[in-house]
Amino acid sequence: MNPARDNPCEEIEKSVPAELLFGLDDRPRFWIALMAALQHLLAIFVPIITPPLLICGALNTDMATTTVVVGMSLFISGAATWIQIRKLGPMGSGLLSIQGTSFTFVNALITIGQAGGLPLIFGVCLAGSAVEMVISRFIPLVRRLIPPLVSGIVVTLIGLSLIGAGVFNCAGGGAAMADGSFGSVRHLALAGLVLAVILALNRSRNDFVRMGSIVAGLLTGYAVAAVTGGVDFSPIARLDRVILPIPFRYGLAFRWSAFVPVALLYVVTAIETVGDITATSIVSRQSITGPLYGRRLAGGMLGDGFNSLLASVFNTFPNSTFSQNNGIIQLTGIASRSVGYLIAALLMLLGLSPLVSGVFALMPAPVLGGGTLLMFGTVAAAGIRIIATQPLDRRALLIVAASLGTGMGVVMAPDVLKALPEWAQQIFGSGVVTGGLTAVLCNVLLPDHAGPRDPA
Repeated sequence: MNPARDNPCEEIEKSVPAELLFGLDDRPRFWIALMAALQHLLAIFVPIITPPLLICGALNTDMATTTVVVGMSLFISGAATWIQIRKLGPMGSGLLSIQGTSFTFVNALITIGQAGGLPLIFGVCLAGSAVEMVISRFIPLVRRLIPPLVSGIVVTLIGLSLIGAGVFNCAGGGAAMADGSFGSVRHLALAGLVLAVILALNRSRNDFVRMGSIVAGLLTGYAVAAVTGGVDFSPIARLDRVILPIPFRYGLAFRWSAFVPVALLYVVTAIETVGDITATSIVSRQSITGPLYGRRLAGGMLGDGFNSLLASVFNTFPNSTFSQNNGIIQLTGIASRSVGYLIAALLMLLGLSPLVSGVFALMPAPVLGGGTLLMFGTVAAAGIRIIATQPLDRRALLIVAASLGTGMGVVMAPDVLKALPEWAQQIFGSGVVTGGLTAVLCNVLLPDHAGPRDPA
């Protein structure tokens, strides 16, 4: 995709082979579908489990709780993927749309969890999911209020806000703060090793090596930590044999001050879903105009909201459509729904295994930090790329400057809000919320022609 172009979808379309090996309604042989499903799984496994690991790590949840939340993230991602692909009435896109745990909510949910624990997180996320489901009925209006420039700013703020969590883990995380080893050479070297492996493998000419670079980097760091005595696997033996999907295991709570930022983030997720489904339609050789496309957008967004509700019921965090799978469709030439059903089944099986979730729940903070640092930087870079597709005239630059200034300002100097009521501090303490609201308001209130435009 060429960021210099005004319409990035045109660039995606040009990069798609003239003919797919297997289209949306085709049914490849089982082994072909399985190989394609495993490639998708390689690309999405770490991004699905990273948000719960970060949130549970920040909240210092015990091993059993972290294992359940991670397992349910995989299980619900599988169930949500099946719903999106299968279409239940008006719900679902009907495309090979893969669902996973959203990074968008991480910072806000950490703050909410520190104020009211997991019950408050699940309560406000459940209530907030209705926002996205309602928005799915008003797509044209939302797209006017939040054009690509605004969504690009919000995505950039999400990435920049998350980098702090990545660096915190690189230095050893909460456990290192407690034992006095925070920022030690040992922690930084381990995080640096993970980062170096990921960067090196990402430069490979082999597509499969590049796709597996984050997994390989995390496994390398994990192995080094285990060999040097940095991991105690004994808690795994005390875990249950199966992770049962029990509704409301940790209860629910609700506060308006926690609900407002989450509701705003569901609006952001809704806009991301429009972009992801459009890209999936293009790489699947489906139309991006007409009634069918409109129904797919509305159904995909409705499914996104419902799947986030389902995630809250089963003790994990909001879901969203994943964009990286569009690259796998392009790579394999397979856009078949059959592949999606296999991906869903594999995710659900992995989610029920306490061994899988438990091993990742024990991942040392520097290993996770080294892997997530690049991921969060990539999120910020993706936002910058979206911004760059728009004509950056004087008005656009003002919107970008005001939004980044206010958004990063409250992150870098949180005491600026200390005179506000506690509920206002909780809402506007999120750089994504403050910067995102600034971007929306500036887009609405600033005249579109406020003087001669600078050359783009």
